[in-house]
Amino acid sequence: MSQKEKRHIAILGSTGSIGTQALEVIEANSDLFQVEVLTANSNAQLLIQQAIAFQPNAVVIADDSKYAEVKDALFDHGIKTYAGSDALSQVVQMDEIDMVLTALVGFSGLQPTVAALQAGKHIALANKETLVVAGELITQLAYDNRALLLPVDSEHSAIFQCLVGEQHNPIEKIILTCSGGPFRGKTTTDLVNVTSAQALKHPNWDMGAKITIDSASLMNKGLEVIEAKWLFGLKADQIEVIVHPQSIIHSIVQFEDGSMKAQMGLPDMKLPIQYALGFPKRIKSNFPRFKFFDYPMLTFEAPDTETFRNLELAYQALSTGGSSPCSLNAANEITNRAFLEGKIGFLQMAELNEQCMSDIALIEQPSLEDYFDVDRETRILANELIK
Repeated sequence: MSQKEKRHIAILGSTGSIGTQALEVIEANSDLFQVEVLTANSNAQLLIQQAIAFQPNAVVIADDSKYAEVKDALFDHGIKTYAGSDALSQVVQMDEIDMVLTALVGFSGLQPTVAALQAGKHIALANKETLVVAGELITQLAYDNRALLLPVDSEHSAIFQCLVGEQHNPIEKIILTCSGGPFRGKTTTDLVNVTSAQALKHPNWDMGAKITIDSASLMNKGLEVIEAKWLFGLKADQIEVIVHPQSIIHSIVQFEDGSMKAQMGLPDMKLPIQYALGFPKRIKSNFPRFKFFDYPMLTFEAPDTETFRNLELAYQALSTGGSSPCSLNAANEITNRAFLEGKIGFLQMAELNEQCMSDIALIEQPSLEDYFDVDRETRILANELIK
């Protein structure tokens, strides 16, 4: 394949878990993909290493204090270097870019995703918070600019894959699977004194700290419920969550005739990343293959929403609509970090998230500016409650 035929990719958050795995996929398929842009928050050393290895057109380091370090290291390589959060939104609009992989963590992914969509770029979306916060705005932008929203979350990728070729067949419901995390089966008494180190020991997936803590509290699944509503045009009662400890069935679609389609495979994020980057083609890989006899029993159970209340809070936010999911997401980003730093207990995350949702004024039809205001106000409140 010639250089012009390659798909040119911008990776927002290239030094994180999703970003580093995406680069592994690209390296294994260098005849198909070209890295055009790499960005990082503050991990300057890894960004420099990645840039030297993949020779992108440009890099962005969001932390202004690291700009000189990155610029000096890449000067002789002819790689353009920018700094600051505004640069993220500018760089994704470059003409050379075909697809933007948004692998930023949390609310920070919203503005550059908006900018990329306004420029008509296809989005491989690993930043679920963008749709949680502003799902209506984002899906409308994608429609208006004829840009694809390709999910990278394993569960939403599974649903997306099951729906290929089913455009004219209405969905009765979808079933999002979750492993249950490291605390599956624990009671509130068990969870009073658990530590962040324990929460970070996910049984199946290798992920960054924020999403791993969210997985332990079932907030990750709650955010995925809201994300699914916007990706697939569903109502809350069409989205079911089941606990599947083996993480082999990644999610399921049930159609109106009662038939169900599931996407299966070993838990490996490189598979949904590669599927999104290569869509609509499936690219041959050397990923480990699933063998049925290695998993003679696949089990399923209902989530415990009384103990892990974040999942129920997400359904409440989805039902309320407007700016409520934005408030929930902002509160959770603060409480997640506070638990990780040992400032609050595991169960306090849901308690504080609920209080923030209740205390922050609801905006029924928020604008983009409203989302930023609600996010800021909720973070201030959450930090005050933690003190």
